[in-house]
Amino acid sequence: MIHFARRLAGSLALLLMIVAGGASAQVPGPRPGWRVIETALPYDALLPRLREAVRAENMGLVTEAGPTEAAAGRGVTIPGNRVVGVFRNDYAVRALGLSVAAMIEAPIRFYVTENGTGTGAALSWKTPGAVFAPYADEGGAELEALAAELDAVFEAIAARATAE
Repeated sequence: MIHFARRLAGSLALLLMIVAGGASAQVPGPRPGWRVIETALPYDALLPRLREAVRAENMGLVTEAGPTEAAAGRGVTIPGNRVVGVFRNDYAVRALGLSVAAMIEAPIRFYVTENGTGTGAALSWKTPGAVFAPYADEGGAELEALAAELDAVFEAIAARATAE
């Protein structure tokens, strides 16, 4: 019973955030180390464009996860929300050679979120530079250079995915 009450309270809190917060509740706000690109593209258009952009930039789509479809299966409607993990083996091998601990961060993730009004979606991500920064003491300048390469790749993916 306690577990049910906690789940119900959590669901009600999420619903209140969605209703009270509107669009801003669904798009991550600016924060250090993040990039956020708000678009007029619908969530259902931005997500496949992201997948195509990942392939076009010769990266691998490693993981995908999101609560939207699972919630719908339970009869709960929430705005589109998907995390897409992106990486490539040659980057993994290079990163491992510089810092074994840094590989906990791979794949690096994009976050696609539908705004609360359903009139567009945002593409967000923690930049690889920010993701790998805590491991700079191990990986040094070479890890920073690898992160800078990945920063450029992620920017290219995002530009391709969000071009209107």
